[in-house]
Amino acid sequence: MKTPDTQPPRRGAAILRTALRRNVGAMVWGTVLMGLYQAGETSFPIALGLIVEYTLQDRSPGSLGLAIGALAVIITTVSLSWRFGMRVLQKANTTEAHRWRVQVAECGLQPVDRDVDLKSGEVLTIATEDADSTADIIEVVPLLISSLVAVLVAAVALGLADVRLGLLVIVGTVVILSILSVMSKRIGASTQEQQARVARAGAKVADLISGLRPLHGFGGNHAAFVSYRKVSTEAKQQAVTVARVNGVYAGAALALNAVLAAAVTLTAGWLAFDGQISIGALVMAVGLAQFIMEPLKMFSEMPKYVMMARASAERMALVLAAPPVTTPGPERPSAGGDLEIDGVRYGALAGLKMRVAAGEFVAVAAYQPRAAADFASILAVNVPPDDYEGAVRIGGQELAGLSVEAVRELMLVNPYDAEIFAGTLRTNIDPSGTSRMLPEAVEASMLTDVVALHREGLDHGVRDRGANLSGGQRQRLSLARALAADSDVLVLHDPTTAVDAVTEQLIARNIAKVRRGRTTVVFTSSPAVLDAADRVLVLADGVIAAEDTHRNLLATDEAYCLAVAR
Repeated sequence: MKTPDTQPPRRGAAILRTALRRNVGAMVWGTVLMGLYQAGETSFPIALGLIVEYTLQDRSPGSLGLAIGALAVIITTVSLSWRFGMRVLQKANTTEAHRWRVQVAECGLQPVDRDVDLKSGEVLTIATEDADSTADIIEVVPLLISSLVAVLVAAVALGLADVRLGLLVIVGTVVILSILSVMSKRIGASTQEQQARVARAGAKVADLISGLRPLHGFGGNHAAFVSYRKVSTEAKQQAVTVARVNGVYAGAALALNAVLAAAVTLTAGWLAFDGQISIGALVMAVGLAQFIMEPLKMFSEMPKYVMMARASAERMALVLAAPPVTTPGPERPSAGGDLEIDGVRYGALAGLKMRVAAGEFVAVAAYQPRAAADFASILAVNVPPDDYEGAVRIGGQELAGLSVEAVRELMLVNPYDAEIFAGTLRTNIDPSGTSRMLPEAVEASMLTDVVALHREGLDHGVRDRGANLSGGQRQRLSLARALAADSDVLVLHDPTTAVDAVTEQLIARNIAKVRRGRTTVVFTSSPAVLDAADRVLVLADGVIAAEDTHRNLLATDEAYCLAVAR
Protein backbone atom coordinates (compact mmCIF):
# COMPACT_ATOMS: atom_id res chain seq x y z
CA MET A 1 0.00 0.00 0.00
CA LYS A 2 1.39 3.39 -0.98
CA THR A 3 2.26 5.90 1.71
CA PRO A 4 1.21 9.56 1.34
CA ASP A 5 4.77 10.46 0.25
CA THR A 6 4.64 7.98 -2.62
CA GLN A 7 1.16 8.80 -3.87
CA PRO A 8 1.21 9.67 -7.61
CA PRO A 9 0.63 13.34 -8.50
CA ARG A 10 -3.01 14.12 -9.11
CA ARG A 11 -2.67 17.32 -11.16
CA GLY A 12 -0.54 18.41 -14.10
CA ALA A 13 1.11 21.21 -12.09
CA ALA A 14 2.11 18.69 -9.40
CA ILE A 15 3.65 16.43 -12.07
CA LEU A 16 5.74 19.31 -13.37
CA ARG A 17 6.86 20.24 -9.84
CA THR A 18 7.85 16.65 -9.19
CA ALA A 19 9.88 16.53 -12.42
CA LEU A 20 11.65 19.78 -11.53
CA ARG A 21 12.35 18.71 -7.94
CA ARG A 22 13.88 15.38 -9.01
CA ASN A 23 16.30 17.07 -11.40
CA VAL A 24 17.45 20.12 -9.43
CA GLY A 25 21.13 19.12 -9.60
CA ALA A 26 21.17 18.54 -13.35
CA MET A 27 19.18 21.71 -13.97
CA VAL A 28 21.58 23.81 -11.87
CA TRP A 29 24.60 22.50 -13.77
CA GLY A 30 22.77 22.84 -17.08
CA THR A 31 21.74 26.41 -16.24
CA VAL A 32 25.31 27.38 -15.32
CA LEU A 33 26.77 25.88 -18.50
CA MET A 34 24.06 27.23 -20.79
CA GLY A 35 24.36 30.59 -19.05
CA LEU A 36 28.07 30.56 -19.90
CA TYR A 37 27.18 29.69 -23.48
CA GLN A 38 24.72 32.55 -23.81
CA ALA A 39 27.04 34.97 -22.03
CA GLY A 40 29.86 33.94 -24.39
CA GLU A 41 27.67 34.36 -27.43
CA THR A 42 26.63 37.80 -26.28
CA SER A 43 30.21 38.73 -25.34
CA PHE A 44 31.38 38.13 -28.90
CA PRO A 45 29.99 41.41 -30.38
CA ILE A 46 31.04 43.22 -27.18
CA ALA A 47 34.59 41.98 -27.71
CA LEU A 48 34.47 43.04 -31.37
CA GLY A 49 33.37 46.51 -30.35
CA LEU A 50 36.19 46.78 -27.82
CA ILE A 51 38.71 45.53 -30.40
CA VAL A 52 37.63 48.23 -32.83
CA GLU A 53 37.70 50.84 -30.08
CA TYR A 54 41.18 50.04 -28.82
CA THR A 55 42.66 49.23 -32.21
CA LEU A 56 41.75 52.70 -33.39
CA GLN A 57 43.43 54.20 -30.32
CA ASP A 58 46.46 51.88 -30.07
CA ARG A 59 47.61 50.37 -33.39
CA SER A 60 50.20 47.98 -31.82
CA PRO A 61 50.46 44.26 -32.80
CA GLY A 62 50.36 43.36 -29.10
CA SER A 63 46.88 44.83 -28.68
CA LEU A 64 45.71 42.95 -31.75
CA GLY A 65 47.18 39.67 -30.45
CA LEU A 66 45.54 40.18 -27.08
CA ALA A 67 42.21 40.81 -28.79
CA ILE A 68 42.54 37.65 -30.88
CA GLY A 69 43.38 35.67 -27.72
CA ALA A 70 40.28 37.04 -26.01
CA LEU A 71 38.14 35.97 -28.97
CA ALA A 72 39.66 32.47 -28.83
CA VAL A 73 38.76 32.18 -25.13
CA ILE A 74 35.19 33.30 -25.85
CA ILE A 75 34.81 30.82 -28.74
CA THR A 76 36.20 27.95 -26.65
CA THR A 77 33.86 28.80 -23.75
CA VAL A 78 30.87 28.95 -26.11
CA SER A 79 31.71 25.57 -27.69
CA LEU A 80 32.43 23.61 -24.51
CA SER A 81 29.61 25.09 -22.42
CA TRP A 82 27.04 24.25 -25.12
CA ARG A 83 28.38 20.71 -25.55
CA PHE A 84 28.41 19.77 -21.88
CA GLY A 85 25.36 21.82 -20.91
CA MET A 86 23.10 20.14 -23.47
CA ARG A 87 24.55 16.74 -22.56
CA VAL A 88 23.58 17.22 -18.90
CA LEU A 89 20.10 18.53 -19.72
CA GLN A 90 19.24 15.93 -22.37
CA LYS A 91 20.38 13.08 -20.13
CA ALA A 92 18.12 14.40 -17.35
CA ASN A 93 15.28 14.92 -19.84
CA THR A 94 15.56 11.37 -21.21
CA THR A 95 15.79 9.85 -17.73
CA GLU A 96 12.76 11.80 -16.50
CA ALA A 97 10.71 10.81 -19.55
CA HIS A 98 11.61 7.17 -18.85
CA ARG A 99 10.44 7.51 -15.24
CA TRP A 100 7.06 8.89 -16.27
CA ARG A 101 6.62 6.27 -19.00
CA VAL A 102 7.20 3.52 -16.46
CA GLN A 103 4.84 5.11 -13.93
CA VAL A 104 2.08 5.64 -16.51
CA ALA A 105 2.52 2.07 -17.77
CA GLU A 106 2.33 0.74 -14.20
CA CYS A 107 -0.89 2.63 -13.53
CA GLY A 108 -2.30 1.71 -16.94
CA LEU A 109 -1.78 -1.99 -16.23
CA GLN A 110 -3.77 -1.80 -13.00
CA PRO A 111 -7.56 -2.07 -13.11
CA VAL A 112 -9.21 1.29 -12.47
CA ASP A 113 -12.74 2.36 -11.64
CA ARG A 114 -15.19 1.84 -14.51
CA ASP A 115 -16.16 5.52 -14.44
CA VAL A 116 -12.71 6.40 -15.79
CA ASP A 117 -12.97 6.34 -19.59
CA LEU A 118 -9.38 5.46 -20.53
CA LYS A 119 -8.74 3.04 -23.38
CA SER A 120 -5.49 1.20 -24.01
CA GLY A 121 -4.72 3.30 -27.09
CA GLU A 122 -5.05 6.51 -25.07
CA VAL A 123 -2.79 5.17 -22.32
CA LEU A 124 -0.21 4.26 -24.97
CA THR A 125 -0.18 7.81 -26.36
CA ILE A 126 0.05 9.31 -22.88
CA ALA A 127 2.90 6.96 -21.91
CA THR A 128 4.94 7.95 -24.98
CA GLU A 129 4.25 11.39 -26.46
CA ASP A 130 2.91 13.07 -23.33
CA ALA A 131 5.65 11.65 -21.09
CA ASP A 132 8.31 12.99 -23.47
CA SER A 133 6.65 16.39 -23.73
CA THR A 134 6.29 16.67 -19.95
CA ALA A 135 9.97 15.86 -19.41
CA ASP A 136 10.91 18.70 -21.78
CA ILE A 137 10.34 21.05 -18.84
CA ILE A 138 13.78 19.90 -17.60
CA GLU A 139 15.39 21.62 -20.60
CA VAL A 140 12.96 24.50 -20.88
CA VAL A 141 13.70 26.11 -17.50
CA PRO A 142 17.54 26.20 -17.84
CA LEU A 143 17.27 27.46 -21.43
CA LEU A 144 14.81 30.12 -20.27
CA ILE A 145 17.20 31.30 -17.53
CA SER A 146 20.26 31.21 -19.82
CA SER A 147 18.39 33.23 -22.44
CA LEU A 148 17.52 35.76 -19.76
CA VAL A 149 21.23 35.93 -18.88
CA ALA A 150 22.06 36.77 -22.50
CA VAL A 151 19.41 39.48 -22.64
CA LEU A 152 20.64 41.00 -19.37
CA VAL A 153 24.29 40.93 -20.48
CA ALA A 154 23.32 42.68 -23.72
CA ALA A 155 21.20 45.23 -21.85
CA VAL A 156 24.00 46.01 -19.39
CA ALA A 157 26.62 46.31 -22.16
CA LEU A 158 24.40 48.60 -24.22
CA GLY A 159 23.46 50.56 -21.10
CA LEU A 160 27.14 51.24 -20.39
CA ALA A 161 27.44 52.66 -23.90
CA ASP A 162 24.20 54.62 -23.55
CA VAL A 163 21.42 54.19 -20.99
CA ARG A 164 18.77 54.57 -23.67
CA LEU A 165 20.04 51.52 -25.53
CA GLY A 166 19.92 49.36 -22.39
CA LEU A 167 16.41 50.53 -21.51
CA LEU A 168 15.27 49.86 -25.07
CA VAL A 169 16.37 46.20 -24.81
CA ILE A 170 14.74 45.70 -21.40
CA VAL A 171 11.45 47.39 -22.28
CA GLY A 172 11.31 45.69 -25.67
CA THR A 173 11.89 42.25 -24.11
CA VAL A 174 9.11 42.80 -21.56
CA VAL A 175 6.67 43.88 -24.29
CA ILE A 176 7.55 40.88 -26.49
CA LEU A 177 7.09 38.40 -23.63
CA SER A 178 3.80 39.97 -22.59
CA ILE A 179 2.38 39.59 -26.08
CA LEU A 180 3.67 36.06 -26.55
CA SER A 181 2.52 34.84 -23.12
CA VAL A 182 -1.07 35.67 -24.13
CA MET A 183 -0.65 33.80 -27.42
CA SER A 184 0.93 30.77 -25.68
CA LYS A 185 -2.28 30.14 -23.71
CA ARG A 186 -4.09 29.50 -26.98
CA ILE A 187 -1.34 27.06 -27.97
CA GLY A 188 -1.69 25.16 -24.67
CA ALA A 189 -5.46 24.78 -25.04
CA SER A 190 -5.20 23.74 -28.70
CA THR A 191 -2.38 21.29 -27.99
CA GLN A 192 -4.30 19.63 -25.16
CA GLU A 193 -7.30 19.14 -27.43
CA GLN A 194 -5.07 17.76 -30.20
CA GLN A 195 -3.46 15.28 -27.80
CA ALA A 196 -6.88 14.11 -26.65
CA ARG A 197 -8.06 13.55 -30.23
CA VAL A 198 -4.86 11.75 -31.24
CA ALA A 199 -5.24 9.53 -28.19
CA ARG A 200 -8.84 8.73 -29.17
CA ALA A 201 -7.69 7.85 -32.67
CA GLY A 202 -5.03 5.55 -31.18
CA ALA A 203 -7.64 3.90 -28.98
CA LYS A 204 -9.90 3.38 -32.01
CA VAL A 205 -7.04 1.72 -33.92
CA ALA A 206 -6.33 -0.60 -30.96
CA ASP A 207 -10.00 -1.56 -30.76
CA LEU A 208 -10.23 -2.24 -34.49
CA ILE A 209 -7.06 -4.33 -34.57
CA SER A 210 -8.23 -6.45 -31.64
CA GLY A 211 -11.57 -7.01 -33.40
CA LEU A 212 -10.20 -7.41 -36.91
CA ARG A 213 -11.09 -11.07 -37.33
CA PRO A 214 -14.71 -10.70 -36.14
CA LEU A 215 -15.05 -7.67 -38.42
CA HIS A 216 -13.90 -9.78 -41.37
CA GLY A 217 -16.36 -12.45 -40.31
CA PHE A 218 -19.51 -10.37 -40.63
CA GLY A 219 -18.29 -7.89 -43.25
CA GLY A 220 -17.95 -4.90 -40.96
CA ASN A 221 -14.64 -3.75 -42.43
CA HIS A 222 -16.03 -0.75 -44.31
CA ALA A 223 -18.08 0.51 -41.37
CA ALA A 224 -15.05 0.19 -39.11
CA PHE A 225 -12.92 2.07 -41.63
CA VAL A 226 -15.49 4.89 -41.84
CA SER A 227 -15.60 5.07 -38.05
CA TYR A 228 -11.82 5.36 -37.78
CA ARG A 229 -11.60 7.85 -40.64
CA LYS A 230 -14.01 10.14 -38.81
CA VAL A 231 -11.96 10.07 -35.60
CA SER A 232 -8.68 10.46 -37.51
CA THR A 233 -10.08 13.38 -39.52
CA GLU A 234 -10.99 15.17 -36.30
CA ALA A 235 -7.43 14.64 -35.04
CA LYS A 236 -6.04 15.92 -38.37
CA GLN A 237 -8.20 19.04 -38.29
CA GLN A 238 -7.10 19.80 -34.75
CA ALA A 239 -3.46 19.22 -35.74
CA VAL A 240 -3.89 21.75 -38.56
CA THR A 241 -5.36 24.21 -36.06
CA VAL A 242 -2.39 23.70 -33.72
CA ALA A 243 0.05 24.13 -36.63
CA ARG A 244 -1.71 27.34 -37.64
CA VAL A 245 -1.56 28.71 -34.10
CA ASN A 246 2.10 27.70 -33.79
CA GLY A 247 2.84 29.38 -37.12
CA VAL A 248 1.20 32.62 -36.01
CA TYR A 249 3.12 32.44 -32.73
CA ALA A 250 6.48 31.77 -34.42
CA GLY A 251 5.86 34.50 -36.99
CA ALA A 252 4.87 37.01 -34.33
CA ALA A 253 7.92 36.14 -32.21
CA LEU A 254 10.27 36.51 -35.18
CA ALA A 255 8.69 39.79 -36.25
CA LEU A 256 8.79 41.28 -32.74
CA ASN A 257 12.41 40.20 -32.24
CA ALA A 258 13.36 41.69 -35.60
CA VAL A 259 11.62 44.97 -34.72
CA LEU A 260 13.56 45.15 -31.44
CA ALA A 261 16.87 44.38 -33.18
CA ALA A 262 16.15 47.01 -35.83
CA ALA A 263 15.21 49.55 -33.16
CA VAL A 264 18.49 48.94 -31.29
CA THR A 265 20.50 49.21 -34.54
CA LEU A 266 18.79 52.40 -35.70
CA THR A 267 19.00 54.02 -32.26
CA ALA A 268 22.71 53.17 -32.01
CA GLY A 269 23.29 54.53 -35.52
CA TRP A 270 21.52 57.79 -34.67
CA LEU A 271 23.54 58.14 -31.43
CA ALA A 272 26.82 57.50 -33.28
CA PHE A 273 25.87 59.94 -36.03
CA ASP A 274 25.11 62.51 -33.36
CA GLY A 275 28.48 61.85 -31.72
CA GLN A 276 26.99 60.56 -28.47
CA ILE A 277 28.66 57.11 -28.74
CA SER A 278 31.92 55.98 -30.28
CA ILE A 279 32.46 53.91 -33.41
CA GLY A 280 33.43 50.93 -31.24
CA ALA A 281 30.16 51.25 -29.30
CA LEU A 282 28.27 51.38 -32.59
CA VAL A 283 29.94 48.17 -33.78
CA MET A 284 29.09 46.55 -30.44
CA ALA A 285 25.47 47.72 -30.63
CA VAL A 286 24.99 46.50 -34.20
CA GLY A 287 26.59 43.16 -33.34
CA LEU A 288 24.47 42.75 -30.21
CA ALA A 289 21.35 43.62 -32.17
CA GLN A 290 22.11 40.65 -34.42
CA PHE A 291 23.30 38.21 -31.73
CA ILE A 292 20.46 39.02 -29.39
CA MET A 293 18.03 37.59 -31.94
CA GLU A 294 18.90 34.00 -30.93
CA PRO A 295 18.39 34.33 -27.14
CA LEU A 296 15.31 36.45 -27.75
CA LYS A 297 13.92 33.79 -30.06
CA MET A 298 14.67 31.06 -27.52
CA PHE A 299 13.32 33.21 -24.70
CA SER A 300 10.11 33.95 -26.59
CA GLU A 301 9.55 30.26 -27.46
CA MET A 302 9.79 29.07 -23.86
CA PRO A 303 6.21 30.05 -22.84
CA LYS A 304 4.92 27.87 -25.69
CA TYR A 305 6.92 24.85 -24.52
CA VAL A 306 5.84 25.43 -20.94
CA MET A 307 2.19 25.38 -22.00
CA MET A 308 2.74 22.23 -24.07
CA ALA A 309 4.47 20.51 -21.15
CA ARG A 310 1.64 21.49 -18.85
CA ALA A 311 -0.99 20.20 -21.30
CA SER A 312 0.84 16.86 -21.50
CA ALA A 313 1.18 16.72 -17.72
CA GLU A 314 -2.58 17.20 -17.38
CA ARG A 315 -3.09 14.26 -19.76
CA MET A 316 -0.73 12.13 -17.69
CA ALA A 317 -2.64 13.05 -14.55
CA LEU A 318 -5.72 11.38 -16.07
CA VAL A 319 -3.90 8.04 -15.79
CA LEU A 320 -1.92 8.64 -12.61
CA ALA A 321 -4.93 9.99 -10.72
CA ALA A 322 -7.36 7.31 -11.94
CA PRO A 323 -8.89 5.71 -8.84
CA PRO A 324 -8.12 1.99 -8.40
CA VAL A 325 -10.89 -0.52 -8.81
CA THR A 326 -10.63 -1.15 -5.08
CA THR A 327 -8.64 0.16 -2.15
CA PRO A 328 -6.08 -2.50 -1.21
CA GLY A 329 -6.76 -4.18 2.09
CA PRO A 330 -4.07 -5.01 4.65
CA GLU A 331 -4.64 -8.78 4.76
CA ARG A 332 -3.13 -11.58 2.69
CA PRO A 333 -5.08 -14.76 1.87
CA SER A 334 -3.77 -18.04 3.18
CA ALA A 335 -2.36 -20.43 0.59
CA GLY A 336 -4.40 -23.43 -0.46
CA GLY A 337 -7.68 -22.00 0.84
CA ASP A 338 -11.13 -22.70 -0.50
CA LEU A 339 -13.27 -20.32 -2.57
CA GLU A 340 -16.71 -19.24 -1.31
CA ILE A 341 -19.33 -17.07 -3.01
CA ASP A 342 -21.98 -15.87 -0.56
CA GLY A 343 -25.12 -14.18 -1.94
CA VAL A 344 -23.42 -12.16 -4.68
CA ARG A 345 -25.70 -9.89 -6.71
CA TYR A 346 -24.12 -8.13 -9.66
CA GLY A 347 -25.16 -7.83 -13.30
CA ALA A 348 -26.64 -11.19 -14.29
CA LEU A 349 -25.86 -12.73 -10.88
CA ALA A 350 -28.89 -12.85 -8.57
CA GLY A 351 -27.76 -13.92 -5.11
CA LEU A 352 -25.16 -16.48 -6.21
CA LYS A 353 -24.02 -18.95 -3.54
CA MET A 354 -21.42 -21.65 -4.04
CA ARG A 355 -18.30 -23.12 -2.46
CA VAL A 356 -15.24 -24.75 -4.03
CA ALA A 357 -13.15 -26.75 -1.60
CA ALA A 358 -9.37 -26.48 -1.62
CA GLY A 359 -7.91 -28.78 -4.28
CA GLU A 360 -11.25 -29.38 -6.03
CA PHE A 361 -11.77 -29.19 -9.80
CA VAL A 362 -15.17 -27.59 -10.43
CA ALA A 363 -16.75 -26.80 -13.79
CA VAL A 364 -19.45 -24.09 -14.03
CA ALA A 365 -21.96 -24.51 -16.85
CA ALA A 366 -23.45 -21.04 -17.32
CA TYR A 367 -26.61 -20.92 -19.40
CA GLN A 368 -26.21 -17.15 -19.88
CA PRO A 369 -22.72 -16.08 -21.11
CA ARG A 370 -23.09 -12.71 -19.38
CA ALA A 371 -23.42 -14.41 -16.00
CA ALA A 372 -20.12 -16.22 -16.54
CA ALA A 373 -18.44 -12.97 -17.63
CA ASP A 374 -19.74 -11.08 -14.57
CA PHE A 375 -18.66 -13.89 -12.26
CA ALA A 376 -15.15 -13.98 -13.79
CA SER A 377 -14.83 -10.18 -13.52
CA ILE A 378 -15.57 -10.27 -9.81
CA LEU A 379 -13.03 -13.04 -9.20
CA ALA A 380 -10.43 -11.10 -11.24
CA VAL A 381 -10.97 -8.07 -8.95
CA ASN A 382 -12.04 -6.01 -11.94
CA VAL A 383 -15.21 -5.03 -10.08
CA PRO A 384 -15.02 -2.94 -6.87
CA PRO A 385 -16.48 -4.84 -3.87
CA ASP A 386 -18.76 -1.87 -3.25
CA ASP A 387 -20.40 -2.44 -6.65
CA TYR A 388 -21.89 -5.82 -5.76
CA GLU A 389 -23.85 -7.26 -2.88
CA GLY A 390 -22.71 -10.27 -0.94
CA ALA A 391 -19.18 -11.49 -0.30
CA VAL A 392 -16.41 -13.44 -1.99
CA ARG A 393 -14.08 -15.29 0.37
CA ILE A 394 -10.74 -16.95 -0.22
CA GLY A 395 -9.56 -19.13 2.62
CA GLY A 396 -12.31 -17.65 4.78
CA GLN A 397 -11.14 -14.06 4.23
CA GLU A 398 -13.31 -11.57 2.32
CA LEU A 399 -11.96 -10.26 -0.97
CA ALA A 400 -12.71 -6.66 0.07
CA GLY A 401 -10.16 -6.85 2.88
CA LEU A 402 -7.34 -8.33 0.81
CA SER A 403 -4.58 -6.71 -1.18
CA VAL A 404 -5.23 -6.99 -4.93
CA GLU A 405 -1.62 -8.02 -5.50
CA ALA A 406 -1.91 -10.73 -2.83
CA VAL A 407 -5.16 -12.04 -4.36
CA ARG A 408 -3.53 -12.30 -7.76
CA GLU A 409 -0.52 -14.09 -6.35
CA LEU A 410 -2.89 -16.75 -5.03
CA MET A 411 -5.64 -16.76 -7.68
CA LEU A 412 -5.23 -16.40 -11.45
CA VAL A 413 -8.26 -15.63 -13.59
CA ASN A 414 -7.46 -16.32 -17.25
CA PRO A 415 -9.97 -14.55 -19.54
CA TYR A 416 -11.33 -16.15 -22.68
CA ASP A 417 -9.86 -13.32 -24.78
CA ALA A 418 -6.40 -13.25 -23.19
CA GLU A 419 -3.86 -11.19 -25.13
CA ILE A 420 -0.99 -12.72 -27.08
CA PHE A 421 2.13 -10.55 -27.14
CA ALA A 422 4.86 -10.03 -29.71
CA GLY A 423 7.87 -12.15 -28.76
CA THR A 424 8.26 -15.93 -28.75
CA LEU A 425 6.17 -18.90 -27.66
CA ARG A 426 8.38 -19.17 -24.58
CA THR A 427 8.04 -15.53 -23.51
CA ASN A 428 4.27 -15.72 -23.96
CA ILE A 429 3.99 -18.84 -21.79
CA ASP A 430 6.53 -17.82 -19.17
CA PRO A 431 6.99 -13.99 -19.27
CA SER A 432 9.09 -13.92 -16.10
CA GLY A 433 11.26 -16.88 -17.12
CA THR A 434 10.85 -18.52 -13.70
CA SER A 435 8.13 -21.13 -14.23
CA ARG A 436 8.97 -24.70 -13.22
CA MET A 437 5.86 -25.98 -15.02
CA LEU A 438 6.78 -24.91 -18.55
CA PRO A 439 7.16 -28.43 -20.10
CA GLU A 440 4.03 -29.72 -18.33
CA ALA A 441 2.02 -26.63 -19.35
CA VAL A 442 3.02 -27.00 -23.03
CA GLU A 443 2.09 -30.67 -23.02
CA ALA A 444 -1.17 -30.22 -21.09
CA SER A 445 -2.41 -27.45 -23.41
CA MET A 446 -1.60 -29.60 -26.46
CA LEU A 447 0.74 -26.90 -27.73
CA THR A 448 3.37 -29.54 -28.51
CA ASP A 449 2.34 -29.76 -32.16
CA VAL A 450 2.84 -25.99 -32.61
CA VAL A 451 6.30 -26.23 -31.02
CA ALA A 452 7.20 -29.23 -33.18
CA LEU A 453 6.21 -27.39 -36.38
CA HIS A 454 9.07 -24.93 -36.06
CA ARG A 455 12.79 -25.46 -35.95
CA GLU A 456 13.17 -22.85 -33.19
CA GLY A 457 10.72 -24.74 -30.96
CA LEU A 458 9.60 -22.61 -28.03
CA ASP A 459 11.75 -19.78 -29.35
CA HIS A 460 9.61 -19.47 -32.48
CA GLY A 461 8.64 -15.84 -33.03
CA VAL A 462 5.09 -14.69 -32.31
CA ARG A 463 3.78 -11.53 -33.95
CA ASP A 464 1.77 -8.85 -32.21
CA ARG A 465 -1.56 -10.25 -30.95
CA GLY A 466 -0.54 -13.67 -32.29
CA ALA A 467 -1.19 -12.65 -35.90
CA ASN A 468 0.82 -15.62 -37.23
CA LEU A 469 -1.12 -18.15 -35.13
CA SER A 470 -4.55 -19.67 -35.72
CA GLY A 471 -7.41 -19.10 -33.29
CA GLY A 472 -6.94 -22.54 -31.73
CA GLN A 473 -3.18 -22.02 -31.38
CA ARG A 474 -3.68 -18.69 -29.66
CA GLN A 475 -6.17 -20.24 -27.26
CA ARG A 476 -3.85 -23.11 -26.41
CA LEU A 477 -0.97 -20.65 -25.92
CA SER A 478 -3.09 -18.67 -23.48
CA LEU A 479 -4.02 -21.86 -21.61
CA ALA A 480 -0.36 -22.90 -21.43
CA ARG A 481 0.47 -19.53 -19.87
CA ALA A 482 -2.25 -20.00 -17.23
CA LEU A 483 -1.11 -23.53 -16.37
CA ALA A 484 2.57 -22.51 -16.26
CA ALA A 485 1.75 -19.92 -13.57
CA ASP A 486 0.89 -22.86 -11.25
CA SER A 487 -1.30 -20.68 -8.99
CA ASP A 488 -3.10 -22.10 -5.95
CA VAL A 489 -6.47 -21.14 -7.45
CA LEU A 490 -6.96 -21.10 -11.22
CA VAL A 491 -10.08 -19.79 -12.95
CA LEU A 492 -10.43 -20.51 -16.68
CA HIS A 493 -13.08 -19.02 -18.94
CA ASP A 494 -13.97 -21.12 -22.00
CA PRO A 495 -10.42 -22.45 -22.57
CA THR A 496 -11.28 -24.87 -25.41
CA THR A 497 -13.86 -23.17 -27.64
CA ALA A 498 -11.46 -22.87 -30.62
CA VAL A 499 -10.06 -26.43 -30.71
CA ASP A 500 -11.40 -29.59 -32.29
CA ALA A 501 -13.25 -32.27 -30.29
CA VAL A 502 -10.32 -34.70 -30.07
CA THR A 503 -7.89 -32.03 -28.85
CA GLU A 504 -10.54 -30.74 -26.46
CA GLN A 505 -10.88 -34.22 -24.91
CA LEU A 506 -7.11 -34.48 -24.39
CA ILE A 507 -6.86 -30.96 -22.94
CA ALA A 508 -9.67 -31.65 -20.47
CA ARG A 509 -7.92 -34.74 -19.13
CA ASN A 510 -4.59 -32.91 -19.00
CA ILE A 511 -6.03 -29.99 -17.01
CA ALA A 512 -7.43 -32.40 -14.43
CA LYS A 513 -4.06 -34.16 -14.22
CA VAL A 514 -1.82 -31.08 -14.04
CA ARG A 515 -4.10 -29.27 -11.58
CA ARG A 516 -4.61 -32.23 -9.25
CA GLY A 517 -4.48 -31.03 -5.64
CA ARG A 518 -4.97 -27.35 -6.54
CA THR A 519 -8.25 -25.48 -6.74
CA THR A 520 -9.54 -25.09 -10.31
CA VAL A 521 -12.73 -23.46 -11.59
CA VAL A 522 -13.61 -23.59 -15.28
CA PHE A 523 -16.50 -21.73 -16.93
CA THR A 524 -17.37 -23.95 -19.89
CA SER A 525 -20.03 -25.67 -21.92
CA SER A 526 -17.59 -28.28 -23.25
CA PRO A 527 -18.80 -31.84 -22.48
CA ALA A 528 -15.18 -33.03 -22.30
CA VAL A 529 -14.18 -30.45 -19.68
CA LEU A 530 -17.44 -30.90 -17.76
CA ASP A 531 -16.87 -34.66 -17.66
CA ALA A 532 -13.28 -34.23 -16.39
CA ALA A 533 -14.39 -32.04 -13.46
CA ASP A 534 -14.98 -33.42 -9.96
CA ARG A 535 -18.27 -31.54 -9.83
CA VAL A 536 -20.42 -29.46 -12.17
CA LEU A 537 -22.36 -26.39 -10.99
CA VAL A 538 -25.20 -25.23 -13.24
CA LEU A 539 -25.47 -21.42 -13.29
CA ALA A 540 -28.93 -20.44 -14.51
CA ASP A 541 -30.79 -17.15 -13.98
CA GLY A 542 -27.95 -15.87 -11.83
CA VAL A 543 -27.98 -18.69 -9.24
CA ILE A 544 -26.74 -22.26 -8.91
CA ALA A 545 -29.71 -24.26 -10.17
CA ALA A 546 -28.14 -27.71 -9.91
CA GLU A 547 -24.91 -29.51 -9.04
CA ASP A 548 -23.63 -33.04 -9.59
CA THR A 549 -21.24 -34.89 -11.84
CA HIS A 550 -21.56 -34.28 -15.55
CA ARG A 551 -22.87 -37.78 -16.27
CA ASN A 552 -25.47 -37.68 -13.51
CA LEU A 553 -26.74 -34.33 -14.73
CA LEU A 554 -27.01 -35.66 -18.28
CA ALA A 555 -29.13 -38.51 -16.98
CA THR A 556 -31.40 -36.45 -14.70
CA ASP A 557 -31.53 -32.85 -15.99
CA GLU A 558 -33.15 -32.34 -19.39
CA ALA A 559 -32.32 -28.62 -19.56
CA TYR A 560 -28.67 -29.37 -18.84
CA CYS A 561 -28.63 -32.10 -21.46
CA LEU A 562 -30.00 -29.73 -24.10
CA ALA A 563 -27.52 -27.01 -23.12
CA VAL A 564 -24.27 -29.00 -23.20
CA ALA A 565 -24.84 -32.12 -25.31
CA ARG A 566 -23.18 -31.93 -28.75
